[in-house]
Amino acid sequence: MSTPVVFDPMTLPSDDNVNSYTFCVELKGSQWFLQKGKMIAYYGRIDFNGIGHGRFERLIRTSFHSPLHASDWVVAEGSGKMLLADRAFDVNSYDLDEGNLTIRSGNLLAYQPTLALKQSIVPGFLTLIGTGKFVAASNGPVVFMEPPLRVDPQALVGWADCPSPCHHYDHGYMTGVLGGLRSLTGIGGTSGEEHQFEFVGAGTVLLQSTEVLMAEQPTGAVPGQPGVPPGAGQPGATPRMPGQLGDLQRRFGL
Repeated sequence: MSTPVVFDPMTLPSDDNVNSYTFCVELKGSQWFLQKGKMIAYYGRIDFNGIGHGRFERLIRTSFHSPLHASDWVVAEGSGKMLLADRAFDVNSYDLDEGNLTIRSGNLLAYQPTLALKQSIVPGFLTLIGTGKFVAASNGPVVFMEPPLRVDPQALVGWADCPSPCHHYDHGYMTGVLGGLRSLTGIGGTSGEEHQFEFVGAGTVLLQSTEVLMAEQPTGAVPGQPGVPPGAGQPGATPRMPGQLGDLQRRFGL
């Protein structure tokens, strides 16, 4: 049996992966935007404040432009090392250089304020613009593809520096035997063989190596287990205040 590696503040990497499922962000009197529920531990003095915090008004004005997701994010500020993870999904960092990247909202864990986050025109996605680093999760390793390309929507993580996709339906498949059975019985749904996202032009498309989406989970929620304080949606949890639309927007794929 191999001896486990034990980390401390000095041996943890800086802005790099600890393993395939954990990423370490180093704060040096700096700030990162962080999706709620994705920090698993930290060393040092780090504060976490909601997007509506008054003294971050200037930061929000330049780096956060998605009011529908405001209740899902916080600003991490201070000095130390912060570990990020998401339910043992693969986690990696990516660098944008004067780039434009659109990513599925649930897959984005954190990003530097040098990037500006905007609400994508495609429901369920967010767009990062500018120069800086961001951290994202995927169900399996990410594969990078060049357009023109048609993609199973469930395998799509995001796309960079290319136009938004359009819908493509394989009408031959849909009107064949399987499509007829589905229309009569309602069984089967829509698969990647029937419906795809079509990408054209220059750029890069990011795919996860599975057709199974990361399971949805209320932001910041924790399982109801002995010794675990109640999280969102659990008995004893603090109710959402009016105007906090995180659960509603997620249900409708926004």
